[in-house]
Amino acid sequence: QVQLLESGGGLVQAGGSLRLSCAASGRTLSGKTMAWFRQVQGEERDFVAALTWSAGNTYYRDYVTGRFTISRDNAKNTVYLQMNSLKPEDTAVYYCASTLLVNMPGMTRAINYGYWGQGTQVTVSS
Repeated sequence: QVQLLESGGGLVQAGGSLRLSCAASGRTLSGKTMAWFRQVQGEERDFVAALTWSAGNTYYRDYVTGRFTISRDNAKNTVYLQMNSLKPEDTAVYYCASTLLVNMPGMTRAINYGYWGQGTQVTVSS
């Protein structure tokens, strides 16, 4: 099993930045994809960004491209989501997740992820 623990959420003004962290423990992340999803209450969990751990390839939802960056620290088994130029519409609970899929479009679908963190709230005020 893989255990995922997110941190770094909070309240920020529009235009500000936050960095989310997701520390993984348990099995190796080699061969897996790590991703960030977000969810607004009453809506489906939405793909934000993904990183294939072995190859280091990154993928982004179009509405965060250029503003968000997903990265990793191999030694710490941690994936990050740097969020810049935040907008009120970025307000959501952000989840870290892990899957064995390494190809699009499968990695954009929440149903394909077997391991999830508990989520961290990000609130962007206008």
